[in-house]
This record gives sequence, C-alpha cells and structure tokens, in this order.
Amino acid sequence: MQWTLVIPLKPLARAKSRLSDTAGDGLRPSLALAFAQDTVAAAAVCPAVLDVVVVTDDRLAARELAELGARIVPDSPGAGLNAALAHGAAAARAARPDAPVAALNADLPALRSAELATVLAAAAPFPRSFLPDAAGIGTTLLSALAGTELRPAFGGESRARHAASGAVELRLDCVDSVRRDVDTGDDLRAALALGVGPRTAAAAARLLIAD
Repeated sequence: MQWTLVIPLKPLARAKSRLSDTAGDGLRPSLALAFAQDTVAAAAVCPAVLDVVVVTDDRLAARELAELGARIVPDSPGAGLNAALAHGAAAARAARPDAPVAALNADLPALRSAELATVLAAAAPFPRSFLPDAAGIGTTLLSALAGTELRPAFGGESRARHAASGAVELRLDCVDSVRRDVDTGDDLRAALALGVGPRTAAAAARLLIAD
C-alpha cells in the first residue's frame, strides 16, 4: 500500500510564533521553511509514500518544496489548518481516488523515512487512525483509507478529539522522529538531540551563532 501525504504549511512570516523566545522574527521563517523541507524530503523517499501534497499559499515555500518533489495546492479555503487539510485531501483524491491519505505535520525536522513507513504500515488495517505527538497531547499524523473521510481535528488537544471521532490511536515504539514536532525551543532542542535533517541543522547553526 502506498499513501498520499498531505502536509499543511501556513505563510512563513506567521509560522512558529511559539519559537519567539528562541528565534527572532528574522530567523523564524527560515526555521519553519527548513522544518518543512526536511519533513518533505524524508517523506518523499519513504517507500510507503507515492506522493506528497503540500497545501500552502507561501510562494517561497511552494517553490522550495516543489523542488523536493511535492505537489503544491493553494490554500484556497484560507480558513485555518483543518480546512487546509480537508482541501488537500480532496485534491489528492481527485488525482488518486483509490489511494489512502494521511495528514502529516510540516514541523518534523528529525523525520526518518523508515519510521514513517512503520507508522503507515500500522495505519493500514484501520479506516482512520492517528499518531499522538511526543507530548501526548497533539497529533502528528492522521490517516484515512480510500472511501473514508479524513476528518482532521488538529490543534491543541487533538489527540483527544481524534480519539473521540473514532480514529484508532497507533501505540508504537521506536517512531520518535514521527512524533517529534517542533513548536517551542525545548521541542527544537529535543529534535536536534534525535538528529535533524541538513536544512534544519544549518538553520539551527545560524540561530546559535545569532545567540
């Protein structure tokens, strides 16, 4: 089974506001882009992934992520994260109606393609399933098989919302890179300890120099 991944990305100037105590306004956009680039690059080479759809209106991000093989879908709803994911899933299914889809966070800079493949294999038996984030509060991946609506409910305490919606929680060990999203400085340090992709490593090095 091969999946289409849908990755949402808000305009870089507004991304990662909770990193403001770690990175100033001049550095946060480049960090957000680096996170997304490393996420897309790892996802694109995962053997369980056929294609990657990125939903964004940011022109720079669209260009850079398209160069990594992502298909760019404009965020025409303009109504927030979950509307963007539903729109991206609809666009993905218009191209591949019989393919399973999975929503994936754009801020997984330590993502390992082998660990992503493990998560997607675990999701395959269930109509809808999700992977909680490292904090155990949010969600980093939500899957839906062909013929099943994605019904994303990301943001805040999304783990509880996805469970309440009937999605099966994937309880997996050794997939830390798929669970480690980055919202805060502590999250970034934890991702760096796991080992991030080259673009995030370079952006973080500039951040340390700036400090």
